[in-house]
This record gives sequence, structure tokens and C-alpha cells, in this order.
Amino acid sequence: MKELFLKYKSVIRFLVLFLGTYVVLSLLYNAYLHFGKSETWYPDPVTHLVAKQTSIITTSVGYKAEIIPHENEASMKLLINDRYLARIVEGCNALSVMALFAAFIVAFHQKWKPTLLYIFVGAVLIYCANLFRIVLLAIALYEYPQYEKILHGVVFPAIIYGMVFLLWVLWVRRIPAKIVEDEKTV
Repeated sequence: MKELFLKYKSVIRFLVLFLGTYVVLSLLYNAYLHFGKSETWYPDPVTHLVAKQTSIITTSVGYKAEIIPHENEASMKLLINDRYLARIVEGCNALSVMALFAAFIVAFHQKWKPTLLYIFVGAVLIYCANLFRIVLLAIALYEYPQYEKILHGVVFPAIIYGMVFLLWVLWVRRIPAKIVEDEKTV
């Protein structure tokens, strides 16, 4: 058993760090959702901010956009030119995607300072990509409503997950070759 553990030490380390970090971040996110409910920043502060910024960006590119609280569910309605187009729900805030991103980066960490800096920069990039993804989706739904299923179900999730994948690849590629070689000799 000890031989197997030593042989697969790096894989076990990755799994423990990844799953441990993801579970901790998921628990923190669930606590945030539970305690972060707000009448002022409905339905929660980050989702509200994403909705508000989506409206501002959409307006800045020439559409009349507004957000209003949904009367029947915890979400914000997004209207473009007075037409209700989409709901911005908790899943649109990209926090769960950032947790997944951070768990992977922690699982491949080398030194804490560059790891935490990369997580911060990556989270900011994911947040910005998510905002522009929602804006583009809203405009595309306004201009081409017949493509709603493919836009919302395929094209626009590919943007956010593509960004995460690209950031993961960039992080893994910067791991020094010596560390990889050291792992092979164990």
C-alpha cells in the first residue's frame, strides 16, 4: 500500500488539494448565498452587481437596458428596449466558476504568493469575461431570438468555461520542468 501511495503521491496530492479546496469554497459560497440575501441588493450583492453592470455596459453600446427585481423568483429581469429578455440568476454571477478555477490552481500551487495572485487575477478576468458574455448574450437574444437555445446552451457557456480552461493551461504551463521531473523520479 505504501508503494502505491508513493507511486501516485502527486495524483493523490492533486486530488486532495483540489477536492478539499473545492468543498471549502463551495461551503463558503453556500453560506454567502444563505446569509447574503438582501432586499437592497436583491437577490444577493454579487448577482445584483453583475445585473447592474450588465445594464450599464449594454446601455453604453447603444441599447436601452434596465434591470428590475423578478417578482416570483430570486433573480433580476433584464430588459432591452423595454422588452424582457432574460433573468440574471445567482448562477450568472460566476462565483461558482471562480471556485472551480481556484480549486484547480491551488491543487497545482507551488508558492502561495504567486498562487494567490494568479487566483485573484484569474477571478477578475473570469468576472469581466462573464460580464461581457452576459451583455453579448442579451444583445444576441434581442437581435436573434430564434437562436436562444444554442446561444444560451452552447455558445455562451463555452466563453466562460473556455476562459477558465485557458487560464488553467497557462498556469500549468508555467510549472517549472524541474518540479515535473522530480515528481517522475518518486
